[in-house]
Amino acid sequence: MSSNHTPNEQMGSAHSGYRSYLVGFALAVFFTLISFSMVILEAVPKGVAVVGLSVAALLQMLVHLRYFLHLDTSSAQRWNLVLLAFTALLVFIFIGGTMWVMYTLNSRMM
Repeated sequence: MSSNHTPNEQMGSAHSGYRSYLVGFALAVFFTLISFSMVILEAVPKGVAVVGLSVAALLQMLVHLRYFLHLDTSSAQRWNLVLLAFTALLVFIFIGGTMWVMYTLNSRMM
């Protein structure tokens, strides 16, 4: 019982070809250039630059997940998305909890 599908197709990842990789690469370069230009040119205030850098980083992360890791909302990828969301929740709890503990310890020591 041999199958004509490659292991990637059996696991549910879609092989989109070179065009998908080129679009992902172009978007990643675009968001990187936006980030560097905000910092180097100093054309925007620091508060706006921090928000802009955060948005550019989030968008670049989504580009990498979609175009390079081929994560989408298909039923075959659902468990990968659930695991990614759970990991993001854990990271948020760890970092947020650490910052909260450090802040409260600092306020108690002063």
